[in-house]
Amino acid sequence: MNRLRLATIWLDGCSGCHMSLLDMDELLLELAPRLELLYSPLVDRKDFPAEVDLALLEGAVSTTDDLTKAQLVRSRSRLVVALGDCAVTANVPGMRNPLDRDELLELIYRQKVDHNPGIPTEKVPELLPRSLPLHQVIKVDLFLPGCPPPAGAIAQTLIAVLEQRDLGRLPTLKFG
Repeated sequence: MNRLRLATIWLDGCSGCHMSLLDMDELLLELAPRLELLYSPLVDRKDFPAEVDLALLEGAVSTTDDLTKAQLVRSRSRLVVALGDCAVTANVPGMRNPLDRDELLELIYRQKVDHNPGIPTEKVPELLPRSLPLHQVIKVDLFLPGCPPPAGAIAQTLIAVLEQRDLGRLPTLKFG
């Protein structure tokens, strides 16, 4: 039996969606023989694999690194799910969007600091002008909203993909 090649990715978010995934509890153990977790904050792998069946992306696209990673995931994944409100709408990371990026960086890193003022430039990805929902930078196959989405909704998605069911019949999902 072929196992579903799964990846979970964390962009600009709080990791709440990954916590919700873990809240599937015993169901994760039941599904484990049918899943191959290739890439995730939950495993120690640095490079994104070449062939992924299902990628669950949590978080908004807020930096150049987020953008590069989202594009790589899309190019190597059969199905991409925008997991949670940050991926679906930019949610909390998007709260900075009404502000000018350069003015915001100036305020945070130069004006409101007591020690070592200066905007970091080394080993820090460049902040995009706006935080973006995932569908504005890559094609998204499924939208799974919620902050975080309930564990049951994530389970429904995994099971539907495993059983190769019509994903459009899942009531909790919105489609791209």
